[in-house]
Amino acid sequence: MNEQDCLVRTLGLVGVGMIGASIGLAAKRAGLVRQVLGCARSAKTVREAQARGAVDAAASLQEIAAQADLIVVAVPMLAYEEVFAAMAPHLRADACMTDAGSTKRLAVEVAHRHLGAHARRFVAAHPIAGSERSGPQAARADLFVDRPCVLTPVQCEPWALRSVEGFWRALGARIAVLDPDTHDRLFARVSHLPHLAAYALVNAIVSLAGNEEPFAFAGAGFRDFTRIASSSPEMWRDIAIANADALTEALDRLRMELDAMREAVAARDAARLEAMFRHAKQARDAWLATQGERRA
Repeated sequence: MNEQDCLVRTLGLVGVGMIGASIGLAAKRAGLVRQVLGCARSAKTVREAQARGAVDAAASLQEIAAQADLIVVAVPMLAYEEVFAAMAPHLRADACMTDAGSTKRLAVEVAHRHLGAHARRFVAAHPIAGSERSGPQAARADLFVDRPCVLTPVQCEPWALRSVEGFWRALGARIAVLDPDTHDRLFARVSHLPHLAAYALVNAIVSLAGNEEPFAFAGAGFRDFTRIASSSPEMWRDIAIANADALTEALDRLRMELDAMREAVAARDAARLEAMFRHAKQARDAWLATQGERRA
């Protein structure tokens, strides 16, 4: 990868929450950019990103489209339509775009629906990094270091793909390439489903509590399992809707597993329960071994 492929004179960040602001911090730390322009629905959010050093100046969507060499869209998925439509008439012919959304089929479809010829310079991406915290105050310059970033290019200009890939690599990410449908199916299972399960578990416990304090004796296991239920409700609402087909299939499978466990519990079927638990443990332990992690 030629070093020039990932250098950016003006980086435009559409959305400067935790992910967007982290991109700005990481790009600056790596010496990739001369100027970072940022926009968000809230002027306060942009000011916070500027205070963190992630953004040099506030700009409108139209200004970012007209001035930026590389634009990164880091907004909730259901805002893509409005954002792409607003930028399309102002985009430079020599600029390229990427995003940080958690579903990729919608991102690609919206780009091709609104960007016209510019869509060939849009390289959809999903950096697998983040936390349950949100906002620019949670941004980190090292957020993407040694983390996967999945690209799902569809009919992209080769130079745009090289530029976007080089940019994410320069932030420290490890690149993988998938088609959008495969991406969405896989992430419905290992990312989107766990988030919905965490939200559902917390809601179930609260609804069972009555006059009791629902979390009075909750320990580390509960904290670990439900950590992601502190994630942005707006962001995960959009992800669930954007990936509804694949996520519905995953939810149906989880419901079948829970129904089977309920039957075994109600029947006091110790052998069946142990077999279910052992199968899950073995699968998780095998996965951890590939990650070089000690089994918990």
